[in-house]
Amino acid sequence: MTDACATPGLLSVDEALARLLSAAQPVAGTESVPLSAALDRVLATDVLSRVDVPPADNSAMDGYALRLADLQAAAGHRLPVSQRVPAGQVPAALLAGTAARIFTGAEIPPGADTVVMQEDCTADGQTVVVNAAMAARLAAGDNVRPRGQDMAAGSVAVAAGEIINPARLGVIAAAGHATVSVRRRLRVAMFSTGDELLEPGAEPAPGRIFNSNRYALLGYLARLGCEVIDLGVVGDTREATVQALREAGARADLLLTTGGASVGEEDHLKAALATVGRVDLWKVAIKPGKPLLFGSLAGAQGDIPVLGLPGNPVSVAVTLLVFGVPFMRALQGVRGAPAARLAVPAGFRTRKAGGRTEFLRVRLEHTPAGPRLHRYANQSSGVLTSMAWADGLAMIPAGTVVDENQPVVYLPFSALLGAG
Repeated sequence: MTDACATPGLLSVDEALARLLSAAQPVAGTESVPLSAALDRVLATDVLSRVDVPPADNSAMDGYALRLADLQAAAGHRLPVSQRVPAGQVPAALLAGTAARIFTGAEIPPGADTVVMQEDCTADGQTVVVNAAMAARLAAGDNVRPRGQDMAAGSVAVAAGEIINPARLGVIAAAGHATVSVRRRLRVAMFSTGDELLEPGAEPAPGRIFNSNRYALLGYLARLGCEVIDLGVVGDTREATVQALREAGARADLLLTTGGASVGEEDHLKAALATVGRVDLWKVAIKPGKPLLFGSLAGAQGDIPVLGLPGNPVSVAVTLLVFGVPFMRALQGVRGAPAARLAVPAGFRTRKAGGRTEFLRVRLEHTPAGPRLHRYANQSSGVLTSMAWADGLAMIPAGTVVDENQPVVYLPFSALLGAG
C-alpha cells in the first residue's frame, strides 16, 4: 500500500519524507561513555567482540558429558562418573570410557562430544546409566553449545548506527567492553508561537489556552535522547520570530517550531524564515497537519534545518511522528529506513475518500477474529486525548475508502519512536 496525493499543489507524504531524509546530514562529534550511561544512545563505531562467546564449548543442560562412541560401546549404556564440572571450573580431560557430571553453562571436558540431560539418566554418584531410548537417538554434539556460537572474536557484535537498547547493552557487555563510542546528543531548539498560549498552572483567562504542545514536544525529544534548548513562547510578530530563529541558529543542530506556519495574518514563520534562511517545503497532503514547513537557516556551524509543525496539538504529534522522528533519527546517525508499515485489518469503515493521506489515531486490539485496529471516535485535530488513548496511527491513502476487515497500514508509536 503506497502513499498517494489527490490534492494538486501539495506534496505527498512519501515525497515530503524523502525530501527531508535526503537533506539529513548526521551530526559530527562523538564521546565515550560507560555502558551504564549508554542506554538509548546511538553507536558511533562498530563494537567488535574481544572474545569468542561462549569462550569454550559448554553444556546447554544439567546432565552428563561423555564421548558418544564410549556410550555406544558400554554394556547397558552404563559409564563410571570420573569428575564433576560446575560452571566456572576448568575441567580435566575426560578419561576414556567415563562420563562427567556437568551443569548448565559449564565447560565441556576435552574429549567429550555430547551431553545427556539428567532427566534421561539414572545415576548413583559413581555411575550413570542412559536410558535405552535416549541412547538410541543421541547424536554427537547434542546439548553442546560450541565455542563462538554467539560471537566470534573480532566479529561485529553491534554495528555503528544502532540505537543501544537493553538487549544491545547485554551484547556489548558479553563482547567484553566497559565503554562505547556514541554520537553526541542532537541539540534541538524549540519554540511555540502564539499570544494565546498560557503556561500550565497559570490562571485561566478568556481567549487563552494552556501550551500543551511545549510539553508534548519535551516528552518526545526526551524519549529520542535529544539535548533540548527550550526557547519558550514567541510572540505573534515577524520581528520576534526572526529573533528566535537567529537564537536557535546560534545554538542548535535543529529547530522545531509549533504554530505560525499557516496562511493567517498572525502566522509569521514562513516569511521570517525566508528573511534569515530559506523555505524548501511548505504544505503536505496530510490530514491532520497540512501546514508543515521545512527549510534551513544560517547556524553557528553552517546551515541548520528548521521543521515548522502546525499548531493544533494532534497535528503537532502526527507530523512529528511521521516526519520529525525519522528526520531526527537520520540526524543522529541511526542506520536503516523509517519504521516499517504493518498491514492490519481495520475494525472500522470510512464513509468517503479524502483528498489527503489521513492518519487516524487507532488502537490495536485482539478479537476472536484476530487483530483489529479500532479508531478513536473523534478524529478532530484538536482532540489531544485521542493521542493518549491510541497506540499507533492508521495511514489511509488519499482517494481511499476503507471497509471493515480491510487491511490498512498501521504504524505503532513504539516502532515510530524506535523503542528497543
